Amino acid sequence: MHRKSLVFMSFFGSASLAFASAQAMAQEVATDMPDILSGDASAPYLPDFSYAGYEYGLAPIPHVTRAIDVADYGAVPDDGRDDSAALQAALAEAHAMEGPVRIQLGAGRYQLTEILWIERSGIVLAGMGSGEDGTELYMPRPLNQIDDGGALDELREYLVEYNKRERLPHLNLDVLFSEYSWSAGFVWTRFPGGRHATYLQSYDRPIVEVADIASGQMATNQLTVPDAAALSVGDVLQIHWHNRAGENGPLIAELYGEDRSGFPIGDRHWMLPDRPLIRQATRIEAIDGTRVTIADPLLHDISDELPAAFARWDHLNDVGIQDLAFIFPENPDFGHHNESGFNAIYFTGVHNGWVSNLRIENADAGVMTDDLANVTIANVRTGGDHTAHYSVHVGNVHNVLVTGNEVSNPTVHTFSFNTQATRSVYLRSTGWEQPTLDQHAGANHQNLYDQITVHVRPDSVTEAGVPSFDLFRAGGAGYWSPGHGRFNTFWNLQVIALGGVAPGQTLRILEPTGGPDARVIGLYGNRPLHLDYSPAPYTEDLNARQINVPSLYDYQLSRRR
Repeated sequence: MHRKSLVFMSFFGSASLAFASAQAMAQEVATDMPDILSGDASAPYLPDFSYAGYEYGLAPIPHVTRAIDVADYGAVPDDGRDDSAALQAALAEAHAMEGPVRIQLGAGRYQLTEILWIERSGIVLAGMGSGEDGTELYMPRPLNQIDDGGALDELREYLVEYNKRERLPHLNLDVLFSEYSWSAGFVWTRFPGGRHATYLQSYDRPIVEVADIASGQMATNQLTVPDAAALSVGDVLQIHWHNRAGENGPLIAELYGEDRSGFPIGDRHWMLPDRPLIRQATRIEAIDGTRVTIADPLLHDISDELPAAFARWDHLNDVGIQDLAFIFPENPDFGHHNESGFNAIYFTGVHNGWVSNLRIENADAGVMTDDLANVTIANVRTGGDHTAHYSVHVGNVHNVLVTGNEVSNPTVHTFSFNTQATRSVYLRSTGWEQPTLDQHAGANHQNLYDQITVHVRPDSVTEAGVPSFDLFRAGGAGYWSPGHGRFNTFWNLQVIALGGVAPGQTLRILEPTGGPDARVIGLYGNRPLHLDYSPAPYTEDLNARQINVPSLYDYQLSRRR
């Protein structure tokens, strides 16, 4: 049975989904093509998410054959000795070489007490696998006891200047946020001298504009430039859109629609006009006079009203981290924004890269990201009893694909689209410990949750006795509200109630701080579900699994191929 709705499903309002109907639909499947994919001109807009991932979704992760054996530099697994110097020596050798190279670790446990920096294209850090008889990196102490060479000085100054504090009077806690809450890792990729996250205006650098763009249409790969002399096929650049028109400028309308009366817009959207509000990293595929073809469709229109330009982007290419386990000792949970720095990977400044086949235990953060495009993060499993801030975090990125993320540890933000994330995807991933689909504000938009399964227990009950779960509980500062921009999409989202909801009883799913024009297609579970999402989303197949198009990403990718 096929259903669609543009109605806000207020739980107590007249548009509420009747409990009896919800119970009847709990086990239904939708076998017809969703209306949103009809191709009809009247169908609601849906971005093409299939460009997410390595090489715009069209190429497998490469295998690098030339290898450096860390044993040749003195790294010996399972001997109880610190291997940091040997691993750093192997990395230094790789940086001195030219061309792709794999730094290969053997089976067993290596101890690491320093940061491993990857600052050259073509370097792959690899183990023998993330499971039994694989490779473990063991970090006995956190990053707050390790010298980062000043890499986080700007962030530290920012926290002090803006007095960013975690205040919990009932716990007698009043401390500055930790710089490790959303930054840093024991394996850290970065472009040398790059600034992959921006905090203080005093650190801002001049933007190097390569070429103005005259016009372009959203969702197309074609644009025109006044002069293409500075452009070359193969260039990987960013397209920048600035909001220099204030609170009611046309770029705000692009992000949040013309009618914004139902939700606040934070002032960060217009208080820093010299910083681009939206960035799209892309590659130039063809140039014909003043017509330029880019590798992926434009996020937004470009015109005199919505000006944009190509800007230089300093980045690495073809960097990978694979086939490893990151093991941290059991450690206390000091609370939100008070992490000590048991962070596995900080992946920044990379185009066409990958993180794959990892196991991460007892971390404050598994994989965190900044300033990426077309990266695949595949088959990352996070576990342990320690509460992590993030499992795999997606922020300040474009076209990032996270697939096969299994989260069995408790997390504050489980599957997170963070500040300025665009057209990125969580695919076929599962959360077990009260997981969240965190839409973290900060102008994140056109992102996709696809075939996500969450296992939950109610965290509240209405006055009428209806169990509820705040699945979309999110973070993000108020100056970046609302929770997301237009066209964030959910496709075949499965909610499994582990307890607290009787058979046939309805479970209420909450998103009180979302954003405009969300799309929810195929929300179902082992109990009847009632969706309470604000502002009103476009919905089809509520309490029904969409089986004709089980994965939107796969469907769109197959059509491109």
